Amino acid sequence: MDALFSEDVRLLKGIQANLSSCILGKEKEIELLLTAMLAGGHVLLEDVPGTGKTLLIKALARSINGQFRRIQCNPDLLPTDITGVSIFHPKEEEFIFRPGPVQTNILLADEINRATTKTQSALLEAMEERAVTVDGVAYHLPTPFLLMATQNPIDFEGTYVLPEAQLDRFMMKFSLGYPDHDTEKRMLFAQAGGHPVDTLQPVVEVQRVLEMQKRVREVHVDDAVADYVVSLTRKTREHTSVLLGASPRATLSLMQAAKAYAYVQGRDYVIPDDIKTLVPSVLGHRMILHSEARIEGTTLDTVFESIYSQVRVPIRIEK
Repeated sequence: MDALFSEDVRLLKGIQANLSSCILGKEKEIELLLTAMLAGGHVLLEDVPGTGKTLLIKALARSINGQFRRIQCNPDLLPTDITGVSIFHPKEEEFIFRPGPVQTNILLADEINRATTKTQSALLEAMEERAVTVDGVAYHLPTPFLLMATQNPIDFEGTYVLPEAQLDRFMMKFSLGYPDHDTEKRMLFAQAGGHPVDTLQPVVEVQRVLEMQKRVREVHVDDAVADYVVSLTRKTREHTSVLLGASPRATLSLMQAAKAYAYVQGRDYVIPDDIKTLVPSVLGHRMILHSEARIEGTTLDTVFESIYSQVRVPIRIEK
């Protein structure tokens, strides 16, 4: 383990400590968020109001000292409110492009399911190509660019379901959930004098995050582990309870996320447990169960357990 890798691990622990001081008792979810960041993937946080979704993303932006923009989605939001617009300047007698909030390092799309499908589709190019096209001209986004979106699962009035094509472009989807009794009690005292996010100090510069992302791509993956990843995703397409299985893009996302997760754990190689930890968050939102299976009480968790039992876990891993 070289000095640069050891320093990266130390800095990642510092970011985790920053986020943990703002969102108590959510260490696993914080690890997933850092994993997505290092893998260069987008995240969809689905949870009830008041669980700290927006706060967690703001804390991450402050910790890496990156540009941060927030979009509060609603039915009146237009695609140009996100991408930017060209405005005619009379004095110059030409159109001048005014960039939208998408020109940032971390973009928070709050309550994304409140935006119309036309506005949601404006994010597709940004998510996949890291660029937006306005009036036929492509404008590249800053690097890194991460879209962190939130949605409320219990509101149906004035909401628009995210299309499968857009869901597939989110590397991960997970929830924070309610804190336990002791954690919620600690929150009362931790925020008595103000919220910790207001005094949060950067741990790294955004350029260092870019360097980490490059090193994550070099994390070693044994051939047997690669076979394990492909076998798991292929089984989702063959399972009798599954109408739509995980796509090849999901296979790539799972591998990229596994490399980043190993890096967060302080390893430069991937193990099968990394894969199993990430499967629900990376594959779950890309799958659709048969209606008959849902009526019978089948859930994604039971499907994953069934798939795990059918795929042999590699025992010997070359590091």
